Amino acid sequence: MTKQERADYVRSRLVQLYPSPPVPLDHTDPFTLLVAVLLSAQCTDVRVNQVTPALFRLGRTPEALAAAPLDQIEAIVRPCGLGPQKARAIKQLSGILMAEHQGQVPASLEALERLPGVGHKTAQVVMAQAFGIPSFPVDTHIHRLAQRWRLTDGKSVLQTERDLKRLFPMDSWNKLHLQIIFYGREFCTARGCDGTVCEICRTCFANRRKPVSTKKA
Repeated sequence: MTKQERADYVRSRLVQLYPSPPVPLDHTDPFTLLVAVLLSAQCTDVRVNQVTPALFRLGRTPEALAAAPLDQIEAIVRPCGLGPQKARAIKQLSGILMAEHQGQVPASLEALERLPGVGHKTAQVVMAQAFGIPSFPVDTHIHRLAQRWRLTDGKSVLQTERDLKRLFPMDSWNKLHLQIIFYGREFCTARGCDGTVCEICRTCFANRRKPVSTKKA
């Protein structure tokens, strides 16, 4: 298979496996999604979903969390790891949203990336899943699988993003990034597949015998 043929096969198979993939982080609006994605850095979605109900009882709007005591925010988000940094970021970005964006999450990648604690991947998730704007957030699952499927060389997360955007049609990006994540968690895991085990790896590289060494995100 050529690289494009592999990409086309991956997309068609993932549509069969995950025709309507849900957003794995529980949320009700762009702000609660933004906070949940921020908390998910170096943390599992399961743990985030366990923590956010208490956080959103404390405050589920920028106005409420900007006014909430920092120590209370930190006590709630501590199980997600990096508690002090994440608590400060949540409180600070809430204040900025109130001061500069009328209490609304901006539908702008550049504006999102200027918020405390919001990196490129977080901003892209919000753009894709809160606003439906075509984006291709690359997390560790996507970065690893794209290398195993030889859709990128893995030099950097940004390079992986650029390579995948070239290979897949724009109207598939928002759903496809979730489909790859779910496949990576279920079938092509870090320990369960080395590029020679799962269905897509075996189909794309029927003669591959040696494990694939991937670069970390």
